[in-house]
Amino acid sequence: MYDIIIIGSGPGGYVAGIRAAQLGLKCAIVEKSELGGVCLNWGCIPTKALLKSVQAMHYALHSAEYGFEAGEVVPDLSAIVSRSRGVAESMSRGVDFLLRKNKVEVIRGTGRLSGKGRVEVVADDGAKTLLEAPHIVIATGSRPNSLPFAPIDGKKIISYRQALVPGSLPASMAIIGSGAIGSEFAFFYRSLGVEVFLIEYLGSVVPLEDDDVSAQLSRSFRKMGIKVHTSANVKSVDTSGDVCKITVQTKKGEEVIEAQVVLSAVGVIPNTDNLGLEELGVVTERGRIKVDEYYRTSTDGLYAIGDVIPTPALAHVASAEAVCCIEKIAGLDPHPINYENIPACTYTSPEIASVGMTERAVKELGIEYSVGKFPFTASGKATASGERDGFVKLIADKTSDQLLGAHLVGANVTEMISGIVVARNLGAGIKDILRSIHPHPTMSEAIMEAAAAVHSESIHI
Repeated sequence: MYDIIIIGSGPGGYVAGIRAAQLGLKCAIVEKSELGGVCLNWGCIPTKALLKSVQAMHYALHSAEYGFEAGEVVPDLSAIVSRSRGVAESMSRGVDFLLRKNKVEVIRGTGRLSGKGRVEVVADDGAKTLLEAPHIVIATGSRPNSLPFAPIDGKKIISYRQALVPGSLPASMAIIGSGAIGSEFAFFYRSLGVEVFLIEYLGSVVPLEDDDVSAQLSRSFRKMGIKVHTSANVKSVDTSGDVCKITVQTKKGEEVIEAQVVLSAVGVIPNTDNLGLEELGVVTERGRIKVDEYYRTSTDGLYAIGDVIPTPALAHVASAEAVCCIEKIAGLDPHPINYENIPACTYTSPEIASVGMTERAVKELGIEYSVGKFPFTASGKATASGERDGFVKLIADKTSDQLLGAHLVGANVTEMISGIVVARNLGAGIKDILRSIHPHPTMSEAIMEAAAAVHSESIHI
């Protein structure tokens, strides 16, 4: 008998397990695959390792700009992939260590609800174990989605899993979807010389970002030779020949794009099937489990966090939900998560980081606002680093001076967004940011400069 059983060990599940143990609860995690879930093994972490490799290659290729000659630079795909897998395996071992250190029991197998307070676990050899606990947390994550007429076959139409471990580089790749996954792989494969077609149904790449950010990334992508197609509706994918033929409807009419491989990056779907939710009467909506602000489902004693609920499918969101959920179970009084203050990051080059409302959303709400923008071309640190693409854009309420949104595109901006999230959390206004001394020279002082631009104040470079 346990106090809590968690199904899934991703960024939601393992954080929930550790927090439960810290609060003195006896906890078990059921996991059918690698510890750490998709994020650590097939998502966030290994992709960042791949991107770091091509970033290092970029510096080597452009070494003359920094005053030295590096000689011939030849990428070794197998070594790049091997490093990425090694990083993922190292992080998974780290999760294993943390769970053992906190005395969280890991039970291998596929978990399924078999009644109130009960989880049946089926091991790889077919053996079944019945676990019981008054509290059960579903943290089973998600899997790649695909277009109905272009199912993923792992060969000609691939998902991010196959894209992470290529045995060889294709001559060309069509990527359907330009969100974080699609854009990051577009950058990675193009950096290694693959002809890349990036196809987006909506009117801009990374369509959830601010329009100015989308435009900047589009320019950067086109500059490196990525063929960007926006407002492009994929009608069919023909894989019968030597190359894939993707029929796309655009504003200019119908065209056919030919590529050796198609990467489907059209989002994810929650892993909520075959969990026994229907038998327990758990309310779902479009496959996602409905919960309250403390992640309680419609069934007493059953909770859900992460990609299986209708909140942003981000690792850091799942971890925050895990802590909130467990602390409520333990009798504490946690603050519900403010989903208007969730940072989003895309690790292309230039990087993208944002929090809060886009200018488009602010306009739609009819809010009177001011914008402050500072380009990295005017930044001493960015110029010295050879990383001048991008800008910092802050959006403020004209009446209250409150920061409504922040949109950053440039080198290392994913490391800069956290301070803005803290500022918004504390209710800081634009003048509070402006009066906070930022070190010089840094990329981050562009935040202060953008705050100054909101009020048209002149600040030094």
